[in-house]
Amino acid sequence: MTMRLHNFFRSSTSIRLRAALNLKGISYEYVSYKLSSGETRLPNFLAKNPAGLVPVLELENGEFLVQSLSIIEWLDETQPGPSLLPDDACGRARVRALSYMIACEIHPLNNLRVLNRLKAQFGADVMAQERWFMHWVEVTFNALEEMLNRDSQTGRYCHLDQPGLADCCLYAQVLNNKRFGLDTSRWPTIWRIFTSLDSLPAFNELRRCLNRTPIKP
Repeated sequence: MTMRLHNFFRSSTSIRLRAALNLKGISYEYVSYKLSSGETRLPNFLAKNPAGLVPVLELENGEFLVQSLSIIEWLDETQPGPSLLPDDACGRARVRALSYMIACEIHPLNNLRVLNRLKAQFGADVMAQERWFMHWVEVTFNALEEMLNRDSQTGRYCHLDQPGLADCCLYAQVLNNKRFGLDTSRWPTIWRIFTSLDSLPAFNELRRCLNRTPIKP
């Protein structure tokens, strides 16, 4: 059996992991869940990840790996193909910092369960949820833009000229921004890196898949 990726097509955490799998050239079985229907809260999924969150990577031996950044680092440590982290310790720290800014400072505040909680507890309508989403993207993207723009280690991609962990996170977040109508071209360095990534099959396949997949309520 090949690896199985348990995911949701629009989830930025799932997209970043799929980008990493593509960069590594790893084939996998795609298993989709509908988050709004609570499919990841059912016993069958909770047996894979008690947190009820995607993605989950099911290995050939039946083990389940959770948390997208952890899985991506596992891929880099165990699978052949282009490295997703630099060889030097300072480079790795820089790439992790850029990745964590997106994965830890934007995503936890803007994921579906938080937006749903805002609606249920505080009566936030769609426009209020969009303002919430945009605020937290803007706060972090302002800082991320400056960090990328002023650092000589920023190349064609987030770190020099080979796409890696930070690029997987950035690409997925920009795609998610589009869903809320946020114009990422306001941050020219981030936008330049995104368009460079979008020229690569490992990434633009994800955008094409997202665009042709019906958005279900």
